[in-house]
Amino acid sequence: MTEKIDEKKVTPRSQDFAAWYNELIIRAELADYSPVRGCIVFRPDGFAIWENLRDELDRRIKQTGARNAYFPLFIPQSFLQKEAEHVEGFAPEVAVVTHAGGKELEEPLIIRPTSETIIHYMFAQWIHSHRDLPLMINQWCNVVRWEMRTRPFLRTSEFLWQEGHTAHVTRDEAERETLTMLEVYRSFVEDYLAVPLIAGRKSAAERFPGAEETYAIESLMPDGRALQCGTSHYLGQNFARAFEIRFLDENNELQHPHQTSWGVSTRLLGAIVMSHGDDQGLRLPPSVASMQVVVVPIWRKPGEAERVLSTSREVAGKLAEAGLRVTHDEREGVTPGFKFNDWEMRGIPLRIEIGPRDVAAGEVVLARRDIAGPAGKSKAPLAEVAPRVESILEQIQLNLYRQAKAAADSNTRQFDDYAKLCAQMAEEGSGGFAEVYWCGNPACETKIREETRATCRAIPLNQHQEGGPCIACGQPAIERAFFARAY
Repeated sequence: MTEKIDEKKVTPRSQDFAAWYNELIIRAELADYSPVRGCIVFRPDGFAIWENLRDELDRRIKQTGARNAYFPLFIPQSFLQKEAEHVEGFAPEVAVVTHAGGKELEEPLIIRPTSETIIHYMFAQWIHSHRDLPLMINQWCNVVRWEMRTRPFLRTSEFLWQEGHTAHVTRDEAERETLTMLEVYRSFVEDYLAVPLIAGRKSAAERFPGAEETYAIESLMPDGRALQCGTSHYLGQNFARAFEIRFLDENNELQHPHQTSWGVSTRLLGAIVMSHGDDQGLRLPPSVASMQVVVVPIWRKPGEAERVLSTSREVAGKLAEAGLRVTHDEREGVTPGFKFNDWEMRGIPLRIEIGPRDVAAGEVVLARRDIAGPAGKSKAPLAEVAPRVESILEQIQLNLYRQAKAAADSNTRQFDDYAKLCAQMAEEGSGGFAEVYWCGNPACETKIREETRATCRAIPLNQHQEGGPCIACGQPAIERAFFARAY
């Protein structure tokens, strides 16, 4: 994890996708490795992306009626043991504190892998009447899951995330909330992060521990592997019973509320890097880029500097006044070519070049990061820079989604023959999404997983089709499901 990276380039994606991904994160200064195994340090550019997506998603979550709160990092071990399926699901990943203050603790403390148990304990203190419901809480925090195999953003021992927890009077209300948040996540990731998705429910084997139903948004990465980008769970009354959460209904009878939980994490940064990056570096959607525009003044002769810098600073100022995130590159001692390559590596969506001839002509050169070469360049009059830049950034956002969608669609196939499915998944780097008929029998899912290493990623909702034979057993099936090898 401490290997040195060539500062001039990264391994081509087609040669080694995993190496390309790891090197790009370091080279583009999104994150670095910490001295603790499996943990990373967010560098300012990487954390700025997280802040941008966090702020937008937080706004959308609050529109649903949820409010932010914060719960402790430490959870009594007995809390996790109250819900059997929950503790079984997280047992291998749990980090435990046994000593503090120089003494052994009477009861070990769990460093939260998720906050269901501590939040439900508090819900039991707060919920007494149907008038207290719905109770809708969201939390932005860090969690710890002691992963054996780690990769920056995708799977780390400590990571940042958002987790929502709600309680409702009826099952219908809770299930509506679960699907509402699924749609919030879907629209946010597709529209704001420009990452195409498949949304649906999980199979029983893939459900969140303790949930009655789990829904997910899944994206297909360029290497043919699926990445789970977010989940929304209907928990039923399982946790309410375990933590004795009860309320008096309108008939003055005690009831257990129906609950949900839902969350996304810094895994979304990994999705952005993999979905949009290329061999030259990052390609960031303007919505979340730490900087949307970089202005690069270019001069060769000392006498040209003052005139060029005056104009370029004016352009940067106008863009900032328009509400854009802009940086002005006045670095000395490096060539314009070095600057161009550096900003391409960092994924800045739009570069503005201004040289002596541009100043004389009253125009600037605009270079898009989403379109390589001369096709991505255009000119704009100085007086029209701000509106032109705003228009181009909108085009870049849409184009990055279209490019990612085309790549995912080209690697999504329908299979009705099991042997062909096995052959496809056996080809490293080309498995992709396999859309198949599936009877829903766990034995068939196990067969597919063991023989192809593909898992059920999502079963699309509201299917309206006649059905066909199950890909694994040949028995009648009424649903199609997406299988893939996954991160």
